[in-house]
Formats: sequence, structure tokens, C-alpha cells
Amino acid sequence: MRIASVAKAFSGAVALRLVRDGRLGLDDTVARYRPDLPAAWGAVTVRQLLNHTSGVSDYTKSGGFLKQFRTAPKAYVSPATIVSWVAADPLGFRPGSRYEYSNTDNVVVGLIAEQVTGQAYGVLLDEYVFGPLGLRETSFPGSTPLPRPFIHGYIAEPGKQAQDVSALLSPSGAWASGAIVSTPRDLATFMRGYVSGRLFGTAARLEQRRFFEGGRSSPPGPGANSAGLALFRYRTRCGTVYGHTGNFPGYVQWAAASSDGQRVVTTSLNIPAPGGALLRRLRSVQADAVCALLRD
Repeated sequence: MRIASVAKAFSGAVALRLVRDGRLGLDDTVARYRPDLPAAWGAVTVRQLLNHTSGVSDYTKSGGFLKQFRTAPKAYVSPATIVSWVAADPLGFRPGSRYEYSNTDNVVVGLIAEQVTGQAYGVLLDEYVFGPLGLRETSFPGSTPLPRPFIHGYIAEPGKQAQDVSALLSPSGAWASGAIVSTPRDLATFMRGYVSGRLFGTAARLEQRRFFEGGRSSPPGPGANSAGLALFRYRTRCGTVYGHTGNFPGYVQWAAASSDGQRVVTTSLNIPAPGGALLRRLRSVQADAVCALLRD
């Protein structure tokens, strides 16, 4: 299945591992590592990218992305092309002053990680995440096919036949913000390692959990959402879990774990992100799952 923006937690894992190793600082700026990126982004920090307080425009709302989706949805899209779609946009607000979810943030995190290490982002995922956690059914594809068998994703409208969109859009256009393919079992294993801090240690984990109140994942998860570093806190009536949601054509994902990472829940929908009553129902089901998860 496509895990959509839950892949942002994987980019968080890579960045926090580099922080643990002393190769990257959370308060280091974009300009320090990627002076080739737009000058307006220069003072934005790694921390602000990871908790979506950067002010950098979301490329999925750009005209370039919309044109790509309409004219060549299965074509390969490079990270440089993604950046070009929003390169001329001014920052939406002063970095660090407020929260606004942006898919561009994690693309920039991936580009910084490549510059710091001299390795491709996919190699970093293998070295820092997939390998250490034994994720044998998780991959970072650049083209549309999924390993078989897979959960098919659909667009369904009232009165119309459902359309299979599993391979409609090249995941390259999501890159470090959402291109990963996984399974429920592997995703649960990742979330255990990520939330527990196993992948990057106690000090980085403490930084990860400095939450920005009011930050909501997309789509919002259960309860009251707050944004950490590539991590969301979900406070529900039965307790608190930590994780991430995601939305990709035909797929809506959520994965979260208890504070110690020992108990994990994932939910998957194979339709577009719902709204209104259906979204409220989804969040209610997720909250019920948290109650079951945390029950002694």
C-alpha cells in the first residue's frame, strides 16, 4: 500500500539520525547546506521544516503540480522540478511564527540530508531506517507499479463506477514527502522504532516531542492534534498516542504508537481523504482504536 504522508515520519527519522550523529543541527538553516535553493528559504531551519512552521509554500497547491497531474501523471518528477514549482513564491509567514502543513518541507529535508551525507535519499532510508528495523516489505519507488499483491486504491463517486487509481500518479512527485510503499505490519514496526526513539536516541527524541499546539496532520487524526518534528501527538479520551497520517490518491493512512512504542495501531482507507460526516466517523473509529490499544 502507499503510505502517503506517513512517509514524512521516515524523513524525520533520517534527519534525527543525522542530528544524533552530530552531522546536522535542528537549528541549522537551509542556506547553510543548500544555498542553491530559493534565497527566501535561506533562514528557515531544519526544525521549522520538520514541524511545518517554515512558511514555505506547499507545492501540491501549485500550478506546476496541477499541470503535471493533468498532463503527465505517471511521468518521473525530480526533486528539482518539485522545488521549481514554488521557487518564486514568497514565504507565507515569518518562519517559526505559526503552523501550516506543507509537503515541500520534507522535500527540502531530503535534499539537505543528501547534501550532508553525499548519498541519495533512498540509500539513506535503507541505511538508517529500512535496514535497522528489518523492513523487508517497504520500498521507496520512483515509478508507479506496486509490488504484488497490494491494496488497490480507488476514487469512488455516487452513481459512478469506482476508478482504480493505484498507479495513476508517479510517487516520484511526492519524493521524501510521500513516496514510500509498505505493509501494515512493516508500518507498525517502523512506528515502534520511530516513536520509541530506537532509531535516533533519547536526546533527539526529546527534541522531536517539543510540540506546536494547533498543528494538525493531514487529514487530521483522532482527538486533539499537535505537531512535533515529523510526528503528531493525538490526545484522545482514552489517552495519548504519537504518529502520522497520510493522503495520496486512493489511499488514506494513519499509524500511531503508545509513548514507549510498544503498542501500535494502523488504519488504511483505499479511497480519497474523506470530509464532513465521513471524516468525523473515521476519526471516531481511530479514537476507539486508541482506547482498545491503551486498555490494560
